[in-house]
Amino acid sequence: MINFDRVSKRYPEGHEALGEVSFNIDSDELVFLTGHSGAGKSTLLKLIMLMERPSRGQVIVNGQNLKGMAASKIPQLRRDIGVVFQNHQLLFDRSIFDNVALPLEIAGYQRREVGRRVRAALDKVGLLAREKDMPITLSGGEQQRVGIARAVVNKPRLLLADEPTGNLDPTLSAEIMRLFEQFNQVGVTVLIASHDLALISRLQYRIMTLRDGRMITGAGDG
Repeated sequence: MINFDRVSKRYPEGHEALGEVSFNIDSDELVFLTGHSGAGKSTLLKLIMLMERPSRGQVIVNGQNLKGMAASKIPQLRRDIGVVFQNHQLLFDRSIFDNVALPLEIAGYQRREVGRRVRAALDKVGLLAREKDMPITLSGGEQQRVGIARAVVNKPRLLLADEPTGNLDPTLSAEIMRLFEQFNQVGVTVLIASHDLALISRLQYRIMTLRDGRMITGAGDG
């Protein structure tokens, strides 16, 4: 599903965020990515979404080599990738329903299909009864659940999460991780960047560790 082959990323000002990173993540796998602040975790996720392009090496996602991919093909790539952010990135002037519906509206789905998919996604995260509410009325953990519903409403094959529990207490963090496990159990490949070693070490999944832009553990057979 994801293969990095000696990938490096150097920014124009000279900072090398990633150096010679290689790893492989299989379809249907759940993997954690950890490392100190500035280790390169967010850069690695951006390369998968083609928000950034590597300076050297190859990135293959879902069988597609991203090297040289035309800008016109990037939206199609991203439709198969759901993304969850630490700060939710919700629109506070729209209802919970409308926040989750946004990716479907952008993709041009018909209204009936939008309603069906949004309610199914909200049901999975336990917020179906709150669809008409505004995000400001939700707790931090509930807002993160809305972000997860929005990320999976397109039924992506790959789910990326960047510090999804960074602002939550341990109980809520564990609940959010259980949601990711549930999506993984129905065939979604999941890659989660997290600082929370105490939590992720208890979950018994592969942990890849970055240090100063280098992959030091957990790369698999990449």
